[in-house]
Amino acid sequence: MTPLPEQTPTLIIRCFQTLQDYTAMFETMKHFTHERDVTQADEIWLLQHHPVLTQGQAGKPEHILIDRGLPIVHSDRGGQVTWHGPGQLVGYLLLDLNRLGWNVRTLVSFTEQLMIDLLNIHHITAYAKPKAPGVYVDEKKIGSLGFKIRRGCSYHGFALNIDCGFDGFESINPCGYANLQMTTINQISTCPVDIQTVQENIVQYMQNTQLFSKINVIFQS
Repeated sequence: MTPLPEQTPTLIIRCFQTLQDYTAMFETMKHFTHERDVTQADEIWLLQHHPVLTQGQAGKPEHILIDRGLPIVHSDRGGQVTWHGPGQLVGYLLLDLNRLGWNVRTLVSFTEQLMIDLLNIHHITAYAKPKAPGVYVDEKKIGSLGFKIRRGCSYHGFALNIDCGFDGFESINPCGYANLQMTTINQISTCPVDIQTVQENIVQYMQNTQLFSKINVIFQS
C-alpha cells in the first residue's frame, strides 16, 4: 500500500549556479512530473538559461518579429513566445497542487504575489493584471509566468528580469503583446542586485510561507 503523504510536505529548492540548456531542463521537469507519486517532495528549481526563445502551446509564429539566430523551442506551457537568457532568474515550480489544496488560479496568484513581494524587498512597487498574467512596474513587464498541469501537479513557472539585456525581447512580441515594454530590477533600482541575492530572497520567502514542514536547499551546477 502506498503510504499517505505528510500533511505538510517537504520542499527541495535547487539553486543552479551555471547557465542551463532550456531543452534539457524542459525534458527533465516533464520526466520528474510524469514519474512522481504522492509521497515525493515538491521542488523549486532556480536558474538561468542560455539565450533561447520559447513558444507556448498556442504560440503563433508571427509574434517572432526578427530572426536573431536564437534557438526556438516549442514548449507545453501556456502563453505565447518569450525570451530566456543570462540575467533573468527562472523559477520552475514542481508542486503537487492536490496536496497543497490549490487550483490553477491559486498557483498563478501565489506566483505573481511571490514576484511582487520579492520586488518590494528591493524597494520596487509592482502589480499584477487580471487579464494579462505576469508582474508589471509602471506598465512595463518585469516578470512572466506560464504553467503546465499534469495529474494535479505543476511544472514550468516564472521568469523575473534581474539584469538582462533587451535584444531578445525586442525581437518578439513578448507574451504575444505588441509593443509591450520590458524592464529589469537593475534598470529601476538604485541598488543593483545579482541573481544569487534574489535566489536567497526566494529561499527565505518560501521558508516564511509555512506551506512546508521542511525545506532543503541544494546548490548545484
